[in-house]
Amino acid sequence: MILPFTVILGDEMTTKIEKDERFFSVELRSKSNLKNVALTNGSNELVLIEGTIGRFERAEFAEGVVLQVVGKQGVLRIDLSENDITKKRQEGE
Repeated sequence: MILPFTVILGDEMTTKIEKDERFFSVELRSKSNLKNVALTNGSNELVLIEGTIGRFERAEFAEGVVLQVVGKQGVLRIDLSENDITKKRQEGE
């Protein structure tokens, strides 16, 4: 199952679904938890986002298809199921 990923840019919302891509979102309680965002203007396509979700509280699968890593200051979400992780682990053996 592939979930839509929503990007909020000001008042505009864009939804994109691509086959076999994994989307993520980061929700921070305060912009002071965001340490660095780098978008390059040159030919290098590098994008770097750094911050902190604070002290680790738990990791869980929401609705079985989204891995959530919950910290005291925020949540990191990625559309990665427990089955996806098990499958990759078995392929590596």
